[in-house]
Amino acid sequence: MPALVRRSTRPLTGFGLGLVLLLVDPSAALGHVTDVAPPAPTPWIVLTSWALEPFALLGIVAAAVLYLVAVRSVDRAHPANPVPRRRLVAWLGGLAVIGVALFSFLDVYATSLFSVHMVQHLLLAMVGAPLLLLGAPITLLLRVASPATRQRRILPVLHSRVVRAISHPVVGWLALAIVLWASHFSPIFGAALDDPGVHAFEHALYLGAGLLFWWPIVGVDPHPHRMGHGMRFGYALLAMPLNSFLGLVLFVTPVVLYEHYATLQRIWGPTALEDQQLAGGIMWAAGDLIFLVPLLLLTLTWFRAEEEKGRLHDEKLDRERARLAQAADGGS
Repeated sequence: MPALVRRSTRPLTGFGLGLVLLLVDPSAALGHVTDVAPPAPTPWIVLTSWALEPFALLGIVAAAVLYLVAVRSVDRAHPANPVPRRRLVAWLGGLAVIGVALFSFLDVYATSLFSVHMVQHLLLAMVGAPLLLLGAPITLLLRVASPATRQRRILPVLHSRVVRAISHPVVGWLALAIVLWASHFSPIFGAALDDPGVHAFEHALYLGAGLLFWWPIVGVDPHPHRMGHGMRFGYALLAMPLNSFLGLVLFVTPVVLYEHYATLQRIWGPTALEDQQLAGGIMWAAGDLIFLVPLLLLTLTWFRAEEEKGRLHDEKLDRERARLAQAADGGS
């Protein structure tokens, strides 16, 4: 069994510890070749360390260009009803967040610091994904497409059984739960630290799960299973413990869970266990704060919708009273 960084004397049985290590990182039982960390991150290194992956970069640039071209086309065709600029800002902001997560010093140091790796995951699933959805790409696609293309190709896909199944709120909720927990307590996380391909796949899982989870909450684009304000609030609220409990588990675990971080040769920064605790704290605190923002916005939207409903109801009653009064005056 490889050496584990320990900072607690709380007892763990050999069987229980071995089982945890086997689930998290099977290579722990066989030993691991020690890696060497990059230099300590200085402000200059943070600003200048970029690891550009050609395929991911091409995808982000293509997504930005296609969106801008579509916006320009819609604005020209409908000058009285252009694409709201807040949607353009949200889309480009989401792509920028994803780019920072994938290409900046965060990716360079993700395999050296668990806390940095955690920030990557939060940016992809909790910030980048909802920003992309606030850009309303489906609505933009429907507006820029010709009527024939919209009726023959786009709408049949949106109304298909596959899309209805994967867009169900339960599927989105479970997708986020499974990705959060399975990626941290399965061989995936350990493999992602050693294999760039698995690391990229892990990023795709987080972004995809984030898109499925936030789609029903954002509610800008058409959705096959549109929820009311109360359901959307409850849906988001019930997801907070997924994040909180995972952060708590990582924070209180008395041993380093991932062999890669335990054996990494790094002479700067926190110990491997302190770094793991920091990662848990980031997920716990920052993740919950991220959830509080949409919960607050959903609450405000809910109250405004109820106020608007009440106003419309009052106007209807006023019209009915006026009609009755007019009828009474006419009868007299």
